[in-house]
Amino acid sequence: MTSSMPRFDAQTIVRDALSLHPSARWVFAAYHLSGCRGCERSDHETLAELADGYRIPLERFLADLNSLLERPA
Repeated sequence: MTSSMPRFDAQTIVRDALSLHPSARWVFAAYHLSGCRGCERSDHETLAELADGYRIPLERFLADLNSLLERPA
C-alpha cells in the first residue's frame, strides 16, 4: 500500500517545500535558512542541493520537515 500523502524528500524543490506546510519556514529558520523564501534559486534548487550547499545534515533536515506532517497545521 502506498501513501498519497505529500512528503518532503531530497528532490523537493525549496519553493514547494515552503508551500507544503505553513510551519516549514520555521524549520528552515532553525537551520539559519530564513532567506530561502525570497531567494531566486528557490524555484529550482532541491532540498538536497540546499543541504549540500549549506552543509546541513540532509536526513535530519528532512526528518524535521516531515515531522510537521505528522501533526495538524
